[in-house]
This record gives sequence, structure tokens and C-alpha cells, in this order.
Amino acid sequence: MATLIKYLLFLVLIGYSNLALAQREDAGDYDYDREVLFGVNKNTNGGLIGGFNLKIGSRINEDLFQFFALEFANVKNPKEVRYNTAFGNSYIFGKSNYLYAIRPQYGRELIMFKKAPQQGVQISILTALGPSIGVIAPYYVEYFVSRTETVREQYQPENVRSRFDVTGPGRIFEGIGNSELAIGAHAKAAIAFEFGVFKSNVTGLELGYLFEGYNKEIELMPTVENRQFYHSVYFTLFYGFRK
Repeated sequence: MATLIKYLLFLVLIGYSNLALAQREDAGDYDYDREVLFGVNKNTNGGLIGGFNLKIGSRINEDLFQFFALEFANVKNPKEVRYNTAFGNSYIFGKSNYLYAIRPQYGRELIMFKKAPQQGVQISILTALGPSIGVIAPYYVEYFVSRTETVREQYQPENVRSRFDVTGPGRIFEGIGNSELAIGAHAKAAIAFEFGVFKSNVTGLELGYLFEGYNKEIELMPTVENRQFYHSVYFTLFYGFRK
């Protein structure tokens, strides 16, 4: 139900952009030829911060832009739950691997409603696609093997008897050298709302849907269902420069 509501909200926002276009025909002079944007992402497959991206765009005609972008995201299994230990640490019980998605992409952005140089909101729709490089890195935990001895290794359900035996996660980037790669592709569609009082700067919000698939099923948690294909609703807060 929650996913359906998000999809409906996405459609409503697209409808709002078309309504705004009909209501405002004179948006003023706000022309620019190039832009560089930096974004922070939140999505339904990620944590508090789902990822980061860089977008470089250039004008094709009055209302159409092309852009190249690079996204970096931490993809999670929806069954992941974070627990606190008696030692003050937090970890995800049952997780055996991270999935870091690197997404180069090419896209087009159509401006539906232009803003004036120092007021208003610019509304545009965009689509993009590209390859996906999945870095599958082991997730380490430290746990008791006896009353006084602990070991730190990649989580395996046959080795950890109970979540109460776990004292915490491994060190940051521990085991990254043992990572594997998965190759895939992705596509997304979104609507962007852009604000800002200066012509050369932009602040805004992008709301969209992303679909991604890999050449194999990726085991993030060995005791639950894992996926080869992922889809998510996301929003990205971005800031950047134009000229």
C-alpha cells in the first residue's frame, strides 16, 4: 500500500507540472547553457542517506537539455533491521554482503515550466539510462565463539548461533578487497522542482522512479529472499551552478 501511494504521488506531481505550465506562460528570461549539480539521495532501497550523484548538463534547444551523470548508492535488502548491542554498537543481523551500485548514465531533461531569474519554481521532467556496476562487499561482524573469545568475519548463519552473541560490526571497509562485481543496467524517470534566487545557482528536489537489474541474484542476506532486479522510488536534494 505504501508503495502504491508513492506511485500515485509521483503521478500527481507530474499532473501538477502540466497544470503549472498552463497557468504560467511568461516565466521571464532565465536562459543558461550549462549546469553542474551535486545531489544527496534518499530511496526506498537505501538507508537515511541512500547515495550521492553528480550531474553535468548542456543545452540542446530552448527547452531540452542532455546530461551525463554518475550515481553512487548503497542498496539494501528490505528485510534488513539494525540492532543495538550491550556494548553500545549497532549492526544488521543476518546481513552478509553490502551492495554498492555505481551508475554512469545519459539522459534528457525537458523544461515544462521556466522560472524567472530571481523568483518562482522551474519544473522539468527527465529520463536517463546506463550501465550499473555492482560492488558486492562482505559484511563483517564480531561475535563470541566462547565466553571469552571473539572473532571478526563475514556473517554466515551457520557460525552465529544468536544475535545476542554479536558484539558489533567489523571495521569500516573491512573485507573490501574480497569484493565481487555484478554487471547490469538501469533506467529512471523523474520530475524536478528547482528553486533559487540567483540565476547562476540552483537548489532543488528531484522525485522519481528507478529500475535496475544485474546479471545474477545478489545475496545480501542468506536467510531471506534475495533479488536480481531492484526498483525504488527516490528523491534527491541537489545544489549546483549554471552559466
